[in-house]
Formats: sequence, C-alpha cells, structure tokens
Amino acid sequence: MDGLINQEGYSAADIQAADYVKKLANKMPGGFFIYRATGKEEILYANKSMLKIFNCQTMEEFREITGNSFRGLVHPDDIEEVEQSIREQIADNDDDMDYVEYRIIQKGGEVRWLEDYGHFTQHDYNGNIFYVFVVDITERKKRQLQEKEEQLQEQLRRLGMIAGLSIDYESIFYADLDLDRIQAYRISHRFRHKFQDINTVCPFIGFDEEYAKKWVHPSDRGSLLQATNADYIRQKLSKNNSFHINYRIIQNEKEEYLQLRIVNIGNRDHVSQIVMGYRSVDDEIKYELEQKKMLKDALEQAKSSNIAKNTFLSNMSHDIRTPMNAIIGFATLAKKHIDEKEKVREYLNMIETSSDQLLRLINDVLEISSIEADKMQIEESECSLLDIIQEIQSAITPRASEKDIDLSLNISGLKHYTVYSDRQKLFQILLRLTRNAVKYTEFKGKVSITVKETESTDREHATYQFIVQDNGIGISESFMEHIFEPFERQQNTTLSGIYGTGLGLTITKNIVDMMGGTIEVTSASGQGSTFIITLSLRIQNRQFQPFQPKSQAQAHALQQRRILLVEDNEINLEIEVELLQDAGFLVDTATDGSIAIEKIANAKPGYYNLVLMDIQMPVMDGYHATSAIRRLENPLLANIPIVALSANTLDEDRRKSMECGMNAHLPKPVNMPQLMELVEKILTTF
Repeated sequence: MDGLINQEGYSAADIQAADYVKKLANKMPGGFFIYRATGKEEILYANKSMLKIFNCQTMEEFREITGNSFRGLVHPDDIEEVEQSIREQIADNDDDMDYVEYRIIQKGGEVRWLEDYGHFTQHDYNGNIFYVFVVDITERKKRQLQEKEEQLQEQLRRLGMIAGLSIDYESIFYADLDLDRIQAYRISHRFRHKFQDINTVCPFIGFDEEYAKKWVHPSDRGSLLQATNADYIRQKLSKNNSFHINYRIIQNEKEEYLQLRIVNIGNRDHVSQIVMGYRSVDDEIKYELEQKKMLKDALEQAKSSNIAKNTFLSNMSHDIRTPMNAIIGFATLAKKHIDEKEKVREYLNMIETSSDQLLRLINDVLEISSIEADKMQIEESECSLLDIIQEIQSAITPRASEKDIDLSLNISGLKHYTVYSDRQKLFQILLRLTRNAVKYTEFKGKVSITVKETESTDREHATYQFIVQDNGIGISESFMEHIFEPFERQQNTTLSGIYGTGLGLTITKNIVDMMGGTIEVTSASGQGSTFIITLSLRIQNRQFQPFQPKSQAQAHALQQRRILLVEDNEINLEIEVELLQDAGFLVDTATDGSIAIEKIANAKPGYYNLVLMDIQMPVMDGYHATSAIRRLENPLLANIPIVALSANTLDEDRRKSMECGMNAHLPKPVNMPQLMELVEKILTTF
C-alpha cells in the first residue's frame, strides 16, 4: 500500500504491518481497492484480483485503463448514478457500508458487472478515503436480465392473448393457481357481484360459486364447478395447452349456451398461470343441434326410403316378370298354333297388352329418375284443352269398355279452350289419373272427367280445375298420408292383382308442382276417389278451331310420300319398315347417320319427304347426322323434316333433339296412330 502510507510518518513496525496487509489483500478471492473520496478520486491501491477483473497484468496497465481514478473505473453511463447512490447511503448511515452495482469496461473492451461494497473513512494523514470490496456478478446479471426478458415476453404474450380474446369473450380472467389469485380483465354483468372492476383481485378458490348458483342451469352446475377446480385444471392442462366446456345459463327464462375456455400461459411442467375466457356460443350450438337434427331426420328418411326402394324392387321384380312371362308364353303358344288364325290373333292381343304394361313400368322408372336428377323442365306452348281431353277419352275408352265402365266427360265449364302450357306434361298427368281411375274401378263402375274454368286471375290468365272422379275401391285413411311418396302402393301386385310401380302419383305430384299448381285428393275405402288438379294457365283469346281430318284424296296423297328411315337395329328396322309400308308410305333405309347424310345430299329436292332418325347409332349418331343435314348447301335438302324416333325419352333427350334441328321427337316402341298423326301434321305443313 505504497501510495497510502508515508514511510517517514510511520515506524518500522507500521510499515511491516502494512506489507502484511498488502500480501493478505492480494490473496483475497475478490477485488479490493482504495481511492480518495475527494478531488480526482485517485486510486491509491488495487489488489491482484482487482487487476484480474479488469483483465490487466500490472498495476500500470490498470492505472492506464482506469485513469487511476474511481470515475475512470466505472462505466461512463453509470458513474453519476453510482456516486449519487454512494453519497445518499453515507448521509443516511455513516457507520454502514454502501452498496452499488455498476458496469466496467475491461481491457479489450468487454463490459462486466460488479457488485460494490464500500466504506467511507476519514484518515488523519491522507484525508477522506473509500475502502471498496468488489465481486464480478456478470453471469448472475445476465441470468437476471434473461429472466426479466422472459417475464416481459410472457407478460406481453399474456396481454396479447387477453386482448385477442376480449373481442369475442364477455368475461376474461387471469389467475395464478399457486397464489390462489384471480384478476378480471373483462367482466360481464353476471360477474359484477364478485368483481367490481378490472382491478379487483379475489381468491381463486370459490370465485364462481355464486355465479354458478345464480345463472347456470342446474344440470350443468356440477360440470362447470369441476372445470374451475385447481386440481382438475392442472390435470387437463398437463396434457393440452387449453381445454373448454360448454354449459347453459338461464336468462329471461330462456336457455343460452356459453363456453368457458381455459388456457395455460405459464410453465408447461408446472401449471399455475392461466387465462379464463367466457363467451356466448348460443348461435353455434343451436346451429350444430339443428344440423344434427337435420342429419338424423335425413338418416331416418334415407332408411325409410331404402325400405321403400327395397319393397319397390321386390314389386318390380314381380311386375316385370309377370308381363314378360305373358309375352314369352303367348309367343310360344302363337308358334304352336300358327295355323289357327283366331287363336294367334288372341295371343298377339295378349302380347300387345303385356308389352304396354311393361313399357309403362319402364317409363315410370325413367321419369322418376329424371325428376330426382332435376333434369325435367316445363316447356310452355300453345295447346288445346279440348284436344287433350278428347285424346285422353280416346286412349281410355277401350279399357273402360272392357270393364263396362261408364266413362263420362264434362267440359261445359270451359270458356277458353286454347291455353299456353306444357301440352305433353298436362296430357300425361291427366292420363295417369284417368287410367288409375279405370284401373281401380270395378266392373260396371263409373269414371268421370270434368274440366272447368273457375275464375280469371287477370286478362291473360285463368284458373282451371281438372277433376277425375270414380266409385272404385278407394284409398284407406292410413295410406292417404303416403299417397304421393315414391315406391308406395296400398297393396302390391300379388295382393291387388293390379300392375303398377307405385310411382305414378309421385310423378304426377312433381309435375303439378313444377307447373305451379296443386293436387288434392279425397277418398274412402270402398267408396271411390276424387282427384282435383288446379292450374293457372295463360289463355289464348281467339276462337278454337278443331283439327279437321283430311279428305280421302288428301290422305292417299300423304301415303305416297317417301320416308328415309335411319335405324341401326335390324329387328327394329324390319318392324318399322313393314309398319310404314302397311300405312302406305314408300320407305328407304340407312343403318347409321353418315349413310343418311350421303343419301339426303345425293337425292333430288323433294325425293325424300321425311326422315325418321334414330339417336344412338354406330359411326354417327342421330344428333350429329341431323346437324350435318341442316348444314347442307341446298336449302331444299337442308330443311327436310326430321323426326327423332328413339328409345331416349327423357325431357333432356327431347330438348337436345330440338336443339340440333329436329322437328319432333317420338318414343320407341313405335306408336303407329301417334306417328301417323304427327307425320300428317308435318307433311301438310311442309
């Protein structure tokens, strides 16, 4: 301690003691130095540990790096605060050691933290002096700073989470399970009794007991209180970062669904700090319950539909095999009795009847499939109600006569015969109802068809009622609610002896709905049934002119016309050629669309008067063939009438035929009266 002791003022014993203290100080594990408390705060002594703290080898290096003063020893940014703290501590307690922490800059530029314990004393010879003990606390300080940074980040994360939750949550709390504390960040009116404002801090245990008792549905109180139990929370959050529970509250005598979500925002190994959010999920839960109910209803409906379809397939198997068996059986008998003309005619009539039954079965299945696939459309055109009713009467009369049924027609209530509607669909639904009436009416019964115009909705429209009434077997009360359901029949074919798919009334109801009308039915077992279809139709305000049949000379002229029949199936081709020739037409044939185009293109205008075009054919189908014919350069050839004659009978098939340029679309098998009527109309127009 050479700088501190003036050897001239001390005895040899004092100097020896000072050397001993110096040696002792150099062996101290921590830093030790002495500096003057006044003036330039000159450093009088520093032990070896102090030199090591500053990364110095000699005292000269230490003096150079510190300027040999206390102010040069402390980091420039810390010196004012450190000296102020030392002065205040000395003023408060002269006998105690002062304590400060500050940074230093080592030789080499590294910044270190020191812990400073100093003692101020007044020396007789050297004035006011500080004795200082220091410890390098850099590593500890780094850990503290890191912990503070982590705490800050955690706090920011927690606050960010709370801020995000506050958008949707009506109540938000922060809780520390270890400290048994809970603080509100957002409060709904249901928690106001416990938390006056967001600064209120309460014990966590039991904080929601009053809330549960006052607001929560009795059936859900237990599960909610369990969810806010500290042990239960720790158990749940030890596996996942969050969990939730839905429960009901009672408000204004109505149930409302809420959700409590609890999130771990602290240490995952030891759950203590959590955020709790309460929000309304009433709309979500009710929507979910509604969807579940819809799914359940759909499942029940699907099961019911599946049962109905299975029943339908069972009935169809029987109903298809029955006419097929008749066709095969009577064909065999006809071959066996080929020379007995009367018997063969009878067998052929039975084959024709069975074929009609089979065809209706197939048509019904195809039509309901089209309806379910949403492919059926209403196409409005001008039509005559009188024509439609007369056609229905003509179609039904033979069957009614077989059963000696009195079939009556009443159109006295009609004012406007000509309307705009989908003629085919209107004819179809009325024919189905009338055919059913005859089918389910016993021998010598009565069936009536009534059409009346009940009122005019405006100048362009009128309301029509189509009433089909019979005194047949009727419909039981229990079956009435299922009458329009698909595949349903009051009795199957085996029990009733009457053929049918159970689709007819379903198809009728769907078509009536598509036309914007209604269908009503009244019936009783054994007393008959009444079906009433009500439609609003656009009227044509002109006098109806019924179709006048041609004279014999005109009819003969029509029969001399030449038809190009386009058909790839040999059997169909043979049958159709013979039918057309029997009707008096000259017939030429083509087995695919490309041959038909070639024949038309090479023919003189007027050679062919009409083309009957199949649709599905190899090489080129009927659609493409028709389009190609319409593109021929000679307009007299390009505009030849073309009628589709196809087994494709759905609405979209008819529409596609019209789009590619055909004039009409007729179904297979060929209905000769229908074909003859259409051919007559087309050929008298062109």
